[in-house]
Amino acid sequence: MDSDSPARIPRHIAIVMDGNGRWAQRRLLPRKLGHREGQKAVRAAVEHCRQRGVEALTLFAFSSENWSRPDDEVGALMQLFVKALDSEVDDLDKNGVRLTFVGDLDRFDGELSARMRAAMARTERNTALRLNVAVNYGGRWDIAQAARALAGAVARGEAKVEDIDEAALGRHICLTDQPPVDLFIRTGGEVRVSNFLLWQIAYAELYFTDALWPDFDAAAIDAAIDAYARRERRFGLTSAQLRVAG
Repeated sequence: MDSDSPARIPRHIAIVMDGNGRWAQRRLLPRKLGHREGQKAVRAAVEHCRQRGVEALTLFAFSSENWSRPDDEVGALMQLFVKALDSEVDDLDKNGVRLTFVGDLDRFDGELSARMRAAMARTERNTALRLNVAVNYGGRWDIAQAARALAGAVARGEAKVEDIDEAALGRHICLTDQPPVDLFIRTGGEVRVSNFLLWQIAYAELYFTDALWPDFDAAAIDAAIDAYARRERRFGLTSAQLRVAG
């Protein structure tokens, strides 16, 4: 099947955008300049995924563990978030992109949290692409907050313990209203998922590349999509079963 066939385009792509700091260090530049270049790569990725017909794109921008980085780098990232919101939301809205921030937003200061919520409200009716930006997010946190929600429902008498199953938990996991993740990409040469979307990537195809995030351009995205299109997704079945079903 041709990789441009809608059936072979992943409906939902998730990306760990790794390598901004190393990109800058290799050029003897401050790490914060690498993050600025990474923002340009985000802009290009969003536009290219929209053009390719991807329905949802989830980007790992800031994990719950990233607060442990040096204070000056964390501060630079927070400033970059504010500037990005100011400069990018107009274009996202104009191009029909719906922006959602995923994670524990209460950790951010009031001004930044308010801007994030305003950006989400402004773009909530857009349908060309769902852009999810994971900030102060962790896969274990996600599962724990879903478990808390179910426990609360049981305590209030709204649910029974015996009713708790995968489907019930899944309804409280982040991104439950969007297609399952089909393709998980990590740039930067590391081969691990780093606590990102642990529940959502259960059946995703994994794609790792040595390219640093600022260098991950449209051609690199196409290469990942082409690799995805060549894979056989069995979801626990055998190849023979898939041929019969097809």
